[in-house]
Amino acid sequence: MTEIRVLTFDIFGTTVDWYTGVARQAAEILGDRLDAGTFAREWRDRYLPSMTRVISGERDWVYLDTLHRESLDDLLRQHGIDLDEASRRQLVHAWHRLPAWDDVVEGLTRLRENYTIAALSNGGFALMTALIKAANLPFDCVLSAELARTYKPDARVYHTAASLLDVRPDEVLMVAAHKWDLVGAATAGLRTAFVERPLEKGPDGTADRAADVEADFHVTDFQDLAERLAV
Repeated sequence: MTEIRVLTFDIFGTTVDWYTGVARQAAEILGDRLDAGTFAREWRDRYLPSMTRVISGERDWVYLDTLHRESLDDLLRQHGIDLDEASRRQLVHAWHRLPAWDDVVEGLTRLRENYTIAALSNGGFALMTALIKAANLPFDCVLSAELARTYKPDARVYHTAASLLDVRPDEVLMVAAHKWDLVGAATAGLRTAFVERPLEKGPDGTADRAADVEADFHVTDFQDLAERLAV
């Protein structure tokens, strides 16, 4: 098999715990008007549909903060909740401040010894820069989908990442906790690794399972991935 030279990592759900981070910050703003965990999951459910409209050309390119704001406004209308502009902006920026899973920093540090490691996220460049800095994630670089002016799973995002790092697609291993992301990466010619994050959507959510995902590697966390890659 082709030698792997670069590891690219999905961020939301794979590297950071969006459910806990968004729910915790939402609870501070919403109070008892709506269960914060339910709110976080319902907001996240609008994530793929909003990006699909951009990928399909139904709407012009906008970065993820704009899509998150539109989804937020729609969700608040649905629940009959009125928030001021400052609170809405604060909620959108909740996605800029999310905790990493416990295995991530040490796992990335190990993997970085042998590979170039890059964040490859649908988050905008400013969002990703702030998130990675706040969570102290030791990536070599940030490759936002904003650079390709489209969103994963569009092949252009994965090809842009490979091109910018001057490697062939089959020299890149895409690491993600989501079937849709790995299907997109494999279709674009990348190698794939599925990492299990059973609590990605919280204790009452349903995360993707290894049994349902085809990938070159199936691992339990980033430390396990380092073991599998003999780092």
